[in-house]
Amino acid sequence: MNQQVDDFIAKAKKWQEEMSQLRMILIDCGLTEEYKWKQPCYSFQKKNVAIIAAFKGYFALSFFQGALLKDPKGVLIQPGDNSQAARQIRFENVEEIIELEPMIRKYVEEAKALVEAGAQIDFKEKTELVFPDELLTILDDNPELKAAFFALTPGRQRGYNLHFSAPKQSATKISRIESSIPRILKGKGFHDCICGKSKRMPTCDGSHKYL
Repeated sequence: MNQQVDDFIAKAKKWQEEMSQLRMILIDCGLTEEYKWKQPCYSFQKKNVAIIAAFKGYFALSFFQGALLKDPKGVLIQPGDNSQAARQIRFENVEEIIELEPMIRKYVEEAKALVEAGAQIDFKEKTELVFPDELLTILDDNPELKAAFFALTPGRQRGYNLHFSAPKQSATKISRIESSIPRILKGKGFHDCICGKSKRMPTCDGSHKYL
């Protein structure tokens, strides 16, 4: 057992008994307990396998390569629309852990086998972007903009796509797209500052004038 995980559970405002029960199952399955990203993390052969995270309404066991696990009963949950690899099991009480313990052990053993086999998720195949209709229409009407957008790196395209797709209202999407046109034409990403660095990078203080 990892002392930092002991401290984490002891200081938790909720789910102490539940997380203690779950960690014992994971350790008994032969996983190494660590403390990463301020959460209990479990590895096998120095590869991350699963992590426990506590939320207000539930706590979750997330498998790093959960998308590769066989899940015929549909127990695993995709944490978010953009989650490509991780899959979760969510719990609200100890009884649910006890009920699903055989399934948890099955997933852990399968995850360990994936580590031993060196299995990897084909992110390129699973990250095909679905662009909003508003963006596609504007690009079709502006060949120069279309060429500039698809000349961006996949990461920059993804950043814009998330920004453009977030609003529910079509008018808001169009407004976001139009305001980004000068930056796209100059080959800049949504998070790129004119200093050449991302405004999310610690070396850029975000005070520069943006395009």
